[in-house]
Amino acid sequence: MKDGVNGVALGVFIFFFLAVTVLGFLAARWRRAADPLHLDEWGLGGRSFGTWVTWFLLGGDLYTAYTFVAVPAAIYTAGASGFFAVPYTIITYPLVFLFLPRLWSVSHKHGYVTSSDFIRGRFGSKSLSVAVAITGIIATMPYIALQLVGIQAVLDVMGVGGGDSTNWFLKDLPLLIAFGVLAAYTYSSGLRAPALIAFVKDALIYIVIAVAIIYIPYKLGGFDDIFRKASDAYAVKTNGVARGSLVTGPKAQWAYATLAMGSAMALFLYPHSVTAVLSSKSRDTIRRNTTILPLYSLMLGLLALLGFMALAADVGGKGYNAQLAIPQLFENMFPSWFAGVAFAAIGIGALVPAAIMSIAAANLFTRNIYRDLIKPDATPAQQTAVSKIVSLVVKIGALVFVLTMDKTVAINFQLLGGIWILQTLPAIVGGLFTRWFHRWALLAGWAAGMGYGTWKAYEQSTPAQSHFGGNSDMIPWIGEKGYIGLTAFVLNVGVAVVLTLALRAFKAPAGIDETAPADYTAESAPAVPGPTAPGDPGVSPGLPEPAGA
Repeated sequence: MKDGVNGVALGVFIFFFLAVTVLGFLAARWRRAADPLHLDEWGLGGRSFGTWVTWFLLGGDLYTAYTFVAVPAAIYTAGASGFFAVPYTIITYPLVFLFLPRLWSVSHKHGYVTSSDFIRGRFGSKSLSVAVAITGIIATMPYIALQLVGIQAVLDVMGVGGGDSTNWFLKDLPLLIAFGVLAAYTYSSGLRAPALIAFVKDALIYIVIAVAIIYIPYKLGGFDDIFRKASDAYAVKTNGVARGSLVTGPKAQWAYATLAMGSAMALFLYPHSVTAVLSSKSRDTIRRNTTILPLYSLMLGLLALLGFMALAADVGGKGYNAQLAIPQLFENMFPSWFAGVAFAAIGIGALVPAAIMSIAAANLFTRNIYRDLIKPDATPAQQTAVSKIVSLVVKIGALVFVLTMDKTVAINFQLLGGIWILQTLPAIVGGLFTRWFHRWALLAGWAAGMGYGTWKAYEQSTPAQSHFGGNSDMIPWIGEKGYIGLTAFVLNVGVAVVLTLALRAFKAPAGIDETAPADYTAESAPAVPGPTAPGDPGVSPGLPEPAGA
């Protein structure tokens, strides 16, 4: 790491940061809301985004600053096992092509804002709806925290904020400023802010990766030298164990495959993914996006190669924080002005998903906890006001998490969040295709999967951490190490199937389904003034939401 502050890089970083801050506040006037006090407008951008806006929004939502830092950091640390992110982002799009258009159609037909809204309407169960909402919120919180970790990594490499001897306030002041700006324009502009900023974020990321994949290998002597040096680095043993490998070994293949599959199944269950999907204006927009979003997977594969380059460039050393490897690689290899562009890409890449995630978590709390359990007669304006406040609380919680806990803990809790969110799949995806599952059976299956997944994750340890040290464990009856989330999911489905058969045999009340088969293929909702949900004052339950409202 270079001594002192890299003034040129910092100046470029500040320029782009100020530019997107202005865009964030101007976004309130972009596609001006017909009713700014309606949650559809603040939390879903008016359900009006077309193909390209949705593409950039989903890309900005799913391919985050932490992706930029963590994927090559995983390669830098352990080798080929870090590439699991590439196949899982390829697998996920054919899967979501099957169910996201159905979720969009039924949600627009009934004015659903969250996946828990759909669960409540489909199964007539507030308990199941609240369980899914709580899962979404707790799985999203560490994800937001990791975006702040990404910003902090960039600031550390630029030398901003002081060293260990600086008092905590001065050291964390740049992060506090970034957080304050993020909170302000999200509160003001809602989902429109990250949607507009996503254009800048993605353009910067594509430029940086295109330059890095050509310029850095040229500086390092070509890919032959890069792979040779990386292979030598992985061969170094500590306590008799090699650091990693260029190719995934036989013993790691089950873990690699199950992690990729489980992650693919979970990706679009996260609340922020659902929020971005429901903000689009048509069913065809979702279909088109599932066919063009794999372009990001190409970018991700190239991004992963930066981990090999960091090893070849001898970034860091023993005990080095791998999360700093890629920012430090940019600092060492690029001219200062372009390093500033790269740092801006990572920093802005944190702001976009953090904004969407906080909005999504706030929508879940407002719709499925506040309105369903606390104030059933909450008006759309009251729901919007509560959602704005909760989005601030969520960001503050993420900030406290980052400032008070070790970064490894944040990473491991995000991995735990992936295990948790996968347990909502039977209710959400299963409910989109069949009403066969009983609501109580789905709730019991969710509890079983959550309990098993949390227990097994708690048992995982590393030399630096006693609990929650990983997300892989032995798969029962198979004898291979695999992804805990997928094993918990299988248990979840098994419990749901067995209990559904039992409950149906005893004719337990199945709840009222307010949806109809035609709702799942509807292209748009009829333009009839309607509620955001049963219970809104002055309207009759069950009327559809106006198209594009």
